Amino acid sequence: MSVISPARPDLAAHREATTAPFPKLVRELVAVIGKKLTAYIAGVKDVRAIDRWMDEGAPYKSAEERLRFAFRVVKTLENHETSGSQSWLTGLNPELNDRVPIRLLREATSKLWA
Repeated sequence: MSVISPARPDLAAHREATTAPFPKLVRELVAVIGKKLTAYIAGVKDVRAIDRWMDEGAPYKSAEERLRFAFRVVKTLENHETSGSQSWLTGLNPELNDRVPIRLLREATSKLWA
């Protein structure tokens, strides 16, 4: 008798992050983590860029890739954490040598898509 293992828990988040229309993805990120944190991850200083992207504006540089990756992380957190993903992203994390996850996320994606 074979045992069916559950699907990877982050698979749904990955699928949604790769297939969601960009404006919808940005709106959902903003709803969960706010405009300032979304702008921080995207690497933009002005939150008006976030407003433009939510209104169907085209993103620039590597912002789309960064935000799609952040969306995947946020959705995965929402599926596993009972506390808010915003607090997890912005708090010091002892499992990450007391570093702030959102900073690591921005730095990692900056290196990947620079």
